[in-house]
Amino acid sequence: MTQQPIIFDRITGEMTGATPWERSIGFALLAGSKVGAYISHRGYNSAANLLKKLLPERDINIMLNPDATFSFPYGDGYWSKLLNRTFKYEDELELFLLDSKDVDYTLIDCGANYGYWSVMVSSQRFGSRRSIAMEPSSRNFPRLAHNAKINGGRFEAINAAIGSARGTARLSGTKHEAFSIAGGANAGGEEVPVLALDNLIDDGKIPAQGKYIIKLDVEGVEIDAMKGGKRILETDSVVVCEEHGNDPTHSVSRYILEQTPMKAIIHDPATDRFEELTKLSTLDRIKVASHVGYNVFATSSAFWEQRIYSMNSGNARRAMTR
Repeated sequence: MTQQPIIFDRITGEMTGATPWERSIGFALLAGSKVGAYISHRGYNSAANLLKKLLPERDINIMLNPDATFSFPYGDGYWSKLLNRTFKYEDELELFLLDSKDVDYTLIDCGANYGYWSVMVSSQRFGSRRSIAMEPSSRNFPRLAHNAKINGGRFEAINAAIGSARGTARLSGTKHEAFSIAGGANAGGEEVPVLALDNLIDDGKIPAQGKYIIKLDVEGVEIDAMKGGKRILETDSVVVCEEHGNDPTHSVSRYILEQTPMKAIIHDPATDRFEELTKLSTLDRIKVASHVGYNVFATSSAFWEQRIYSMNSGNARRAMTR
């Protein structure tokens, strides 16, 4: 990370510091995202990673907003969609976090990868909220720590996976955005430390009472993570967890509905509203792409339930354009 990074401003669309060749690849990545948006970006990651082989190893710093900088290797297949200024990364989550900017909450960003959401929520546009970002991978964590550093150290990065109890696990996978400890002890990969959500209380990272948004992007360990958070889930907390498009049994939502006191809420694209999920069959209609994840909001907090439903008024969506 010693060479000066390319800079791309998502607000103005200006790219600086790129060579003509790097700029031409950038146009290709942008065009691919615009076309890919019509098919949920199916195949985009693979195509972008092929283009990346034509580039020198170099970082790009994306200016997400005036005080939020997100750095990653230029040409990265997963994150290069951000070159497309019309692309929204997890649209309904951004809507929720913007609507919550006046709430004194802490984001617990599990499976943080390079720290996109921690960079965002700790910025002024999102209320300068506190964030704890957890990432187990020895490959990803330096990137996460770097993003914390270039944003003034305003969020805490912890090198650990999240699970049902404190311990260790094997982290495996080939894509940086899809590392998982779900494969068990025989999955290969690297040994990583594991914390339970409630260990953050035990270790003095967070108070026993507070308001929390818990993002679980943990590649198949969402249920274990919720099992390890009994105390924190009894506070004013809301879990944002990924319902995988390739899971026809809807196991995460099934666990929430059948094994916890929490209500499940999902954004229904048919109505453009946040609706309570009462029947798993609803997900058969919503989960149209097998290669992406769908966010489910789970909470037993009346405060967070009211905040989520209040977004149906349209005020929060208008705030995204400001």
